[in-house]
Amino acid sequence: MTNFWLFIPEFTITALAFGVIGADLFLARENKKYLPWISSIGLIVVLGIALNYLLGKQENLYGGLFLIDDFSMFFKVFFLILGLLVVLISSEYVKNHIKHPGEYYGILIFSILAMMLMAASGELLTAYISLELLSFCLYVLVASGRYGEKSTEAGVKYILLGAVASAFMLYGISQIYGLVGTTKFADMNLVLVAENSSALDLGLIMGIVFIIGGLAFKIAAVPFHMWAPDVYEGAPTPITAYLAVGSKAAAFALILRMMSSGFISIMEDWQMVIIVIAALTMTLGNLVALAQNNIKRLLAYSSIGHVGYLLMGVVAMTPLAFDGIMLHLVGYGVTNLACFMCIIMLYNSTGRDDVAGYAGLADRSPFLAMSMAVALFSLAGLPFFAGFTTKFYLFTAVANEGLIWLVGLAILNSLISLYYYLMVIKSMYIDPSEDTTVLVFSRYSLSVLGILVVFIFLVGVYPGPLVELIQEASQSLFSYIP
Repeated sequence: MTNFWLFIPEFTITALAFGVIGADLFLARENKKYLPWISSIGLIVVLGIALNYLLGKQENLYGGLFLIDDFSMFFKVFFLILGLLVVLISSEYVKNHIKHPGEYYGILIFSILAMMLMAASGELLTAYISLELLSFCLYVLVASGRYGEKSTEAGVKYILLGAVASAFMLYGISQIYGLVGTTKFADMNLVLVAENSSALDLGLIMGIVFIIGGLAFKIAAVPFHMWAPDVYEGAPTPITAYLAVGSKAAAFALILRMMSSGFISIMEDWQMVIIVIAALTMTLGNLVALAQNNIKRLLAYSSIGHVGYLLMGVVAMTPLAFDGIMLHLVGYGVTNLACFMCIIMLYNSTGRDDVAGYAGLADRSPFLAMSMAVALFSLAGLPFFAGFTTKFYLFTAVANEGLIWLVGLAILNSLISLYYYLMVIKSMYIDPSEDTTVLVFSRYSLSVLGILVVFIFLVGVYPGPLVELIQEASQSLFSYIP
């Protein structure tokens, strides 16, 4: 008999999404300002319910289609906290630029549900349906700008290329099912170990490559990255932050479970594909970022570079490497949210998101400039910030598997990235500004930004408790391997 209590976080977050959309219908216009608080409190309640009912449980539902373990629990908590932070950084932007706030927050919450389902999926079709739910939510959120042509263009491009990526994944799933006879990760691995037949190799590798191609689109890996700069620039800035962190984390949660549980026995056949994609992704992302003048496009290519670093951990395929991926996702996520919070605050005040618009920011708002500099230094991987600790952990795990040249390439790309981050910092602290008006921000925005900056330092200098949680989560993932 199915224990439906194990689905209670998913049930409650679904009810929250419908509740927010319903509240938007009945609240008067002047009371819609309470929607972000309803969403925030609701997400905190869902987080408490998830911790209360699922913490420490190891269960599988419907014969392994849906998995309850420390790995899925870690990502559920991560997604709920991420969603809460995105709601908080969205509040003032939505009030000024989004016409239908209830729909915005409701669809955002539905996308969190999709990510939670992806992290718990133990089978290809369940993962695909969850991924499509996430994609549909993101399509709408990307195009949710009130008047901008760029937002509409970004939504159309994202939908069209997303449809192609979905077709890639479906073809890969059908190919694997036709050859292996199952879509459950654990059962696929058992069949592959038992068969050990070269007759399956070509068709199976084709199926894996098509699935990798579909997921590579979601994480903006080369050569499936072409959508990212236009979509990042055209989407509402809080959604750009959400795309940079949430969709990548959800896709990597699925990649880690699928590769470790389903295809680890034939990793030599697909490992080189990931190595090539990782090397191309980190190199192209960082080189093209050098030429960007729009801060959101610059961070789009920066995020592409970080995807290359994360893919190195998938190549290594060890618990230590998986710990590194998860730790980097957390550090990168907090850093990116702080960076985009600065962008939102400046955009709300000046309407500018080009790098030249940051000229003289240190004189106009010292705290905002300092916070932006901290976030950029963290993205570059300098000591005492989250990015240094997470990159060091990840790069060390990959180097331990003998991939020294790949780690060397990643370090070189990190040095390249430091250049374009420093160009933004130079603009803030050295370049003069034509507008010398002192910028004044709400206490709410400054508080949220301050919390994010503190987390950047905290992960950088004291990652121990977080690393312990991540190690428990990855150990439960590898416990499924026969």
